[in-house]
Amino acid sequence: MIRKRINITVILFFTIAVLGSVFTHSQQMITLTLDQTIKLAADSSLEAFRSKNFYMARYWEYRSFKAGRLPSLTLNLTPGQYNRTIIKRYDSEADLDVYRPQQAYEAFGGLAVSQNFDLLGGTFFLNTNLDYLRNFGHNTYTQYTSVPVRIGYQQNLLGYNDFKWQKKIEPLKYEKAKKQLVYELENISQLAVSYFFILAKAQQEYDLAKEKVRNTDTLYRVAEERYKIAAIYETDFLSLKLERLNAVNSLEEKEISLKRAMSVLTSFLNMDKNTSLQLTLPSFPKAMEIVPDKALTEAHWNNPDLLGYKQNILENQRTVDRTKMETMFNATVWASVGFNQVAGAMSNVFSNPRRQDIVSLNVSIPLVDWGVRRGRYNMARNNLSVSEITAHQGEIKIEEDVLMTVNDFNIQKKRISSAVETYELADDIYAKTQQRFLIGSDNINTLMRTYQNQLEARRNYISELERYWISYYKIRSLTLYDFEYNLPIIDTIEAKFLIIRD
Repeated sequence: MIRKRINITVILFFTIAVLGSVFTHSQQMITLTLDQTIKLAADSSLEAFRSKNFYMARYWEYRSFKAGRLPSLTLNLTPGQYNRTIIKRYDSEADLDVYRPQQAYEAFGGLAVSQNFDLLGGTFFLNTNLDYLRNFGHNTYTQYTSVPVRIGYQQNLLGYNDFKWQKKIEPLKYEKAKKQLVYELENISQLAVSYFFILAKAQQEYDLAKEKVRNTDTLYRVAEERYKIAAIYETDFLSLKLERLNAVNSLEEKEISLKRAMSVLTSFLNMDKNTSLQLTLPSFPKAMEIVPDKALTEAHWNNPDLLGYKQNILENQRTVDRTKMETMFNATVWASVGFNQVAGAMSNVFSNPRRQDIVSLNVSIPLVDWGVRRGRYNMARNNLSVSEITAHQGEIKIEEDVLMTVNDFNIQKKRISSAVETYELADDIYAKTQQRFLIGSDNINTLMRTYQNQLEARRNYISELERYWISYYKIRSLTLYDFEYNLPIIDTIEAKFLIIRD
């Protein structure tokens, strides 16, 4: 019976060992630097995928606008149309209307070329048509009619020119879309920095917890031997024992926090859930000072929110212009010059064409609308005023944000230098205090105090690093400018993300 239990225990042991080995090998270990994390976020994260697709929608919208400025060629065809019906006709001999049966087959087609004229807001057109008519019944006959060529122009005489406003707004919308993409990618970089340092701090806490378990275990064993020979107070011995138990419990908590932080980062980078990450902290920041005036200038040039305010003002100005014209009257003119002909045979339909002139003027004058048009105009003016005030307030807020972030960034490097010095000094003090404790020159309270100082110094160092890099990428997102290489960020990613300058 005992042997069976031993055999079962051995089998379970080897089973657990094998499963643990399989699980270990199934996890992919990847070492990441901060730069690699940011690049992965820009390439693979779901947020980046959404931003790029939103940009592509705006890109094709702009392409459609550009195509609308070019001549268009249209083929219109009705290959066949058969009518068999009774219609009302006028009988001139009897001087009255009569109903007569009619049976006919028709086919017609034509080519049309049109070109928008942005300056006046009208449209030029050039077309040609050919129609075929075959009547059946008592009077069977065939006719062809043609318009070999006709050129014309149609224009809204209202004064409102939508083409003019499109020419102002659409390029601005596309420029905003390009810079919005860069802005969102920089925001994704900020998120990547944040998640990177959350995991980095969790890894540091886990490593510190393991180190604390080792240190407290070593100190506890030394204290245990000294307690046996009454070379240490019982309270100090029990304090070390308690510290040892707390260290083990803390290690378990830090391991849970580490797994949670790793899951957040791998999910953000769209990695496999079994991926295990080991982070390498960024090196000491380069000596870089950002001039506030330079940052403000670049923000005014590149910030998509400012472009958005400008776009909103233009759109409201367009609405004011349109509603103002609508309060008066509406008039359109349509004129064309060409040739046409009718014949009973196809061979004659293009012979000796006759002159065709068409001019049409339509006028619509509002007489009584109970103030509807005037109300729309006043509402458009109020909306324009709101958009101008909003733009001014938004610009002030962005300027304040830029100046505060630049100030934080410029002083952060000094804070990191101080944190490094504090970190190194705390390590040295703890090492010396630990040695003095081992030889009995210092008590447990002094040792624990210096150890806590060491932990705080290490935590403070990585926190200062995090603040530095987050403020750096925040400045980049506000200005869309790379201060390290002194060029707009849009220039560095233009080809990669199919951003086309027009």
